[in-house]
Amino acid sequence: MPDPIPSEVAGTNDVVRVACLQMRPVINEVKRNIACSLEMATTAADAGATLIVLPELCSSGYVFESRREAFAAAEEVPSGRTISAWEELCRDRSVYLVAGIPERVGDRLYNSSVLVGPSGHIGTFRKVHLWNRENLYFEPGDLGFPVFHTPIGRIATFICYDCWFPESYRACALAGADIICVPTNWVPIPGQAQGSPAMATVLCQAGAHTNSVYVAAADRVGTERGQLFNGQSVIVSYTGWPMAGPASPDDEEILYADVDLSAARTARAWNDFNDPLRDRRDDVYREALAPRATPGAR
Repeated sequence: MPDPIPSEVAGTNDVVRVACLQMRPVINEVKRNIACSLEMATTAADAGATLIVLPELCSSGYVFESRREAFAAAEEVPSGRTISAWEELCRDRSVYLVAGIPERVGDRLYNSSVLVGPSGHIGTFRKVHLWNRENLYFEPGDLGFPVFHTPIGRIATFICYDCWFPESYRACALAGADIICVPTNWVPIPGQAQGSPAMATVLCQAGAHTNSVYVAAADRVGTERGQLFNGQSVIVSYTGWPMAGPASPDDEEILYADVDLSAARTARAWNDFNDPLRDRRDDVYREALAPRATPGAR
C-alpha cells in the first residue's frame, strides 16, 4: 500500500489523486518503455490515482545520437502505438494521463506531451523551449500553451526546460489552468553537487506559488549514454510547498497527492488587497520589455 496521501481539502468534489511516475526509460526500446509505463500507471490507478504524469520522451529515451535515430523512434499523434496503448489503459481504468513522446508530423519532429483520457486523445503540447542538442532534432513548439478542459479540471502541460521561463507558468495560469503537468528529463546544472536538490524543483515551487496553480512534475532517473538524470519528481501545491517529494534522485518510484483543483482558483486572493494575477502591471511591463533598437544597429 502507498504511504498516506497528503490532501489539501478532504471531502470536496474537486479532489483528484495525482500520481507522478518516476521511471527509467531505455533509449530506443519503445516496446519495453511502453510496457513499463503501463505497469507503473496501472499501479497508480490501483492506488486511486485519476491523473497520472510520466516523464519526457518516456516512450523512446532521450539521448539521441542522430536525427535519423530520433525520427525512427517518433510516432504520429494520436495514431501511434504508444498513444493507442495509453488510450486503452485510460479507457479501461477511467484515468487521465500526461506523458512525453517524440512526435512525427511529416518530416518534422517535436518533443511533445500528450493528454489522454477515458475517451481517448484530448490534446498535445509541443515543447516551446528546446534544450541543448534537442535543437538538432526537434522543431520549436508551435501550439503555444493550451489548457485542456476536462471533467476533473483544467489541465495544462509543458516540458522540462519550459520550467525555466516564468512566462510558461503565467500563460497557463492566465488561460485558466488548475494544474500544470510537467513531463521532464532534468539534468544536473552547473554548480549542482551530485545528489543535491534540483534547481528545477525550486522553479516548480516558485511557479506554483506565484501563479496559484498546482504543478506535478514527473522526472526520469538513471544514466543514458553518459548523461545523468536528476530524478526528484515533485507534486507542488498552489501555495508553493511540496505535497509529495521531491522523490529519490536514483530510484524508480511513484509519488501521490490528493489535490483540490478548485482551491487553486478560489485561493488566488492572498489577502484583501493582493492577487498575483490581478496585480500584474501590464502597462509597465509592455514598455520595459518592448524590443529596443541596439545602438549602432542598422
